[in-house]
Amino acid sequence: MNRPTHYPAHGVNNPPQPYYQRQHTVRYYAHRVKESLTTRVSKFICTIFLLILFVVGLIAFIMWIALRPHRPRFYVQEFSIPALVHVQGQAQDMAAAGPGGGAVNFNVTLRNPNHKVIVHYDSIECGIYYRDQQLGGSPLVTEAFDQESKNTTILNSGFNGPTVTVNSQQQTEMQHDLTAGSIPFRLQITSVIKFHILSKDTRKHKMHANCLASVGPDGLLLPSLKNKRCPVYFT
Repeated sequence: MNRPTHYPAHGVNNPPQPYYQRQHTVRYYAHRVKESLTTRVSKFICTIFLLILFVVGLIAFIMWIALRPHRPRFYVQEFSIPALVHVQGQAQDMAAAGPGGGAVNFNVTLRNPNHKVIVHYDSIECGIYYRDQQLGGSPLVTEAFDQESKNTTILNSGFNGPTVTVNSQQQTEMQHDLTAGSIPFRLQITSVIKFHILSKDTRKHKMHANCLASVGPDGLLLPSLKNKRCPVYFT
């Protein structure tokens, strides 16, 4: 009788079964489950907190964009000096207006571009400049006033507008400029303003608006400068 060379349990058709050994205790796995649950709860709370923080920040940013005050806008509509005329292609000097010079007529629109922001002006003054030399000036608004949002106010020289005073050297320079095509005048408007936002006032600012007001041989504002926005800065 032939005997098998190996036992059936370890034969070719019956490979050995792997040995499973428990590496950790039940307490360890319970602790892992509890730790995983705590981590998930912490992550959920952090996510909710970050979401609330994002929404609050977004709302604050939108309100800042909507309520951030913008500078007033100035546009020159008209500017003329009747003492400057054109006679037979030659520039007549300003002596025709007398030694004191001549009156200046202008029309400027003042725009408040803000939404729900009021601009308060203490007063408004103007100055007429030629090559950075002030020739004259006068107050435009002597009393404080408020300009509502999205409102336009017209500032003009009126009957008691500013007059310019020029000397002989300036007259000669103006004649040369006028012969070349235009005289580079500049209208500067200054005021002390503050913004009224949601029942609160900001600190006061000294505002300056520099408007180019070059005039041609006819003594009128150049067409290219009409309705041109004036640069505005604070000091």
